[in-house]
Parts: sequence; structure tokens; C-alpha cells
Amino acid sequence: MTQYQAPAQQKLDDISVYINGEFVEASSKETFENLSPYTNEKINLVASGDASDIDRAVAAANDAFHGEWGQLKLDERLDYVYKIGDLIEQHSEEIAMLESYDTGLPISQTRKMIARSAKNFRFYADMVKSHLYGEAYQVDDEFINYSVRKPVGVAGLITPWNAPFMLETWKIAPALATGNTVVLKPAEWSPLSANRIAEVIDQAGLPKGVFNVVHGYGETAGAALVRHPDVPLISFTGETTTGSEIMKNGADALKQFSMELGGKSPIVIFDDADLERALDACTWGVFSFNGERCTANSRVYLHEDIADDFINKLKQRVDNIRVGDPMDPDTQVGPLVHRNHYDNVKGYIDLAKEEGCEVYSGKVPEEFSRGNYVAPTLLLNADQNMRVVQEEIFGPVIAVMTFKDEQEVIEKANDVRYGLAGYVWTKDIQRGHRVAQAIDAGMLWVNSQNVRDLRTPFGGSKHSGIGREGGFYAFEFYTETQIIHVSVKDHHIPQFGK
Repeated sequence: MTQYQAPAQQKLDDISVYINGEFVEASSKETFENLSPYTNEKINLVASGDASDIDRAVAAANDAFHGEWGQLKLDERLDYVYKIGDLIEQHSEEIAMLESYDTGLPISQTRKMIARSAKNFRFYADMVKSHLYGEAYQVDDEFINYSVRKPVGVAGLITPWNAPFMLETWKIAPALATGNTVVLKPAEWSPLSANRIAEVIDQAGLPKGVFNVVHGYGETAGAALVRHPDVPLISFTGETTTGSEIMKNGADALKQFSMELGGKSPIVIFDDADLERALDACTWGVFSFNGERCTANSRVYLHEDIADDFINKLKQRVDNIRVGDPMDPDTQVGPLVHRNHYDNVKGYIDLAKEEGCEVYSGKVPEEFSRGNYVAPTLLLNADQNMRVVQEEIFGPVIAVMTFKDEQEVIEKANDVRYGLAGYVWTKDIQRGHRVAQAIDAGMLWVNSQNVRDLRTPFGGSKHSGIGREGGFYAFEFYTETQIIHVSVKDHHIPQFGK
């Protein structure tokens, strides 16, 4: 361990499930190991929940929804939500260190993520105050018809292992702010964050049962949550195939789903672009978060007139990216979250060679050989039909291709099953709008890196997801709209059978 490995200097307690305001063992008393991405050594043991634990958590959440939580006045409920944000901020450095230790994400990036996580709770509390409203319609002098938004019930949240704390707060904050209760099933590869947020929420003093965490495997705890008849909402972020299975398992109960799934997002760089800024955005967009980000620009399309120069500069960047200890503030790329994922990413790099790519990689220092390190990698001479271009790799790997004209690059950008994000770089603002609108994706950035505005919808099209998170769009999922028709005078009613 290096001097930066602060959490490893103290033994971390084993992790329990959090049900009805208490940290308890899983019903089976079974556990699984949580491993360090940096050394592949055991960090701690995690309670392995199953269907019986999900049953307990859902029962507690249901009781809270129909009991104390559901009876709170709006300001009282939102006070709790604001308090959670305040507590996250108070513990932000500790949480950022735990996140880096558990996931391998560089500490310089997790610090920013945790700061955003605190803001998520404040943002949604503010949004509920200002934007959770209905409509009213007057019909002549006979009716007033108005709508109200009501919480749905128990929200089942299934979260991923990349940037887990921040992505958990993206779901928990709007769910609680709108009055629902929560059962969270976090990814088994990154349990420290979910345990820490349970501790924070416990410290905030929410009524028992409002927030629950059941750790465990997807095929046991996750599947039980999806199938549970008293969980009307399932929000899932993760891989597309898993999302499809979740929807099948919840279909009989007619559950509502919000799905943010895989991506293979293009970055299109025209010959008139600001190439230095495009280079910054291109490298940040695929190599930050260790490449484990759904919106990564993992396909780059370069106009043929600037391709050679841009590729040479990409190689220089790859050579200079600092691969190292995630606890070192100077590290830019750390280890991948788990050995299984490391093997998968390395398998795609081997496949790229078989498919005919020239593979150009940076270096991983020998001292990090125990960790799940994959150096930043370029797949040159890639072709649209290759699997490494069509399939999500989810690591620090980018496929590089060229194009001649606007129509060609639009066709190539759209020629994958995914449609999460896209990026366009050009100084021709008309072309920027044209190309952005022609790309089949839920989110596009023009002359910009992936800057998140919480007020705007986040989500994808095609195989990248269903529904939207963010801003008022989250309310469409976490609330039910009810219409009330009120007669204000005696209107005509047909008198059958009189």
C-alpha cells in the first residue's frame, strides 16, 4: 500500500443490510467478499441478502409509506432531504476516499462526484417546492378540473458499480423528495458507498422503513426486488441485457420502469473544429472514470483531412496520461472495479487485434501489477462492422475511424444499437445543430464535454434506455398524476330508468 491508501490503514467493518432503520445480518447469514481493485485483496465481508431480506425491506418501506412518512407535511419531508445533503457535504472527504478505495476511481474525480451528490438532494428538494404542481382547467361555469401529483409507493432502485455514490443519489433524492419510500439494491462490486449512504440517512433521522438497503447478487436480491408485488417502481442503471431481463421479470406485475442502459457514444470531429479543445474533450470523455462511464465517447470519427494530425496528438495524450494509485491526487486513470471486468476489457483489446486494429496503449507501471489496470488504449484502423466498434467495452478504450462528409458520419454514428449520447465538434454552428439532431441519441453535446445540467432530461434511446431522469422529468416516474373533476353547479345528468 502506498501513502495515499488511507482507508486501508484502518480495518473497515463488515457490511450489513439496512432494514427498517437497523443494520442487521442477512436472513441467511451468508456473506460475500468485497475486493480491492488496487490489490485484489479482501476489503471486508458484505451481507448477502436474498428474497427474504427483500420481503422484510419492502414490508418496512410499505408501512412507512402508509404511515409516518406518508403523513408528513411537505416542508417536514423536505427538511429531511436537505439534511441528507448537508450530512453528505460534512462527510464528503471520507466518502470520496471510500469511493476511490472501493471502485478504483481517482480521488480527484470522486471528490467532485461526492460534491455533486450533496447538491442532488438540495436540488430535488428545491424542485419539489417549485415544480411539483398540477394543472387546473375551468369548463364554462360547470366544472373545475385539476390534477395533483402523488407519490407512487415503494421505489425499487438498482444501481451500478461505476460512480456508485453519485448515481445512487440521482435516484434516492427524487424518490424521497416526492414522498416515496426506497429499497436500494446496490451493485455487489461496490458496496461501501451504499452502506455509507445508509449510515448518513440513518444519522439524518428519517422515520424507520423510509430507506432500506439490501446488498446481494442480482439473480437473488435484485430479482426478488423486481418481482415483488408491492414494489410498483423499478429504476435501473446498468447493462442493456440485464435491463431487458428486469423488464421481462416485472412485466406480469405491470411495473413502471426507468432504464438507463449501455452506450457506445460517438464523438464527431470536423476539420473546422477547435482541435485542441476537441482533443481535451475526447480524451477526458473516454479516459475519465477509468473509462467506466455510460456516456463515454468510445467511438471517435475524424474528418479525413485532420485525422493523421489528431491521431498523433491522441497518441501523445495516451503516452502522458498518469496511470496510478487512485488515492494519489495526481492519478488520472486507476484500476478497473473488478477482476472479471478487467478480463472482459482485456478480451476486447485482444479481439481488436484479431479484427485487424492497430492497438496503441499507454503503460501501467510495474508497481501496480496486482491491480486491475488497463492502460488508456486506442484502437486504430477500426471499421464500423467490428465487434469492438459495435459493442460496449466500458473501459479506457476508444475506437478511431475517419469520414469524408457529413452524411457519411451521421450514418456511421447511428449504425449501432445504442443511443445514449453523442458529441459534435465544429465551428459551423448550423452544421453543429444539424448533425446533433440527426444523431439517434438521447443526449448530444456540441463543442462541449459531457457537462451535466440537473434540470435537463438524462437518458437514452434505442437499446440505451427507457424514460428520463433529471429535473421535472424525474417526477414523471416517481409520481402518479391524478385528475379531480369537480362540479361547481348542477349540470345536466341523463336520467336513465326514471
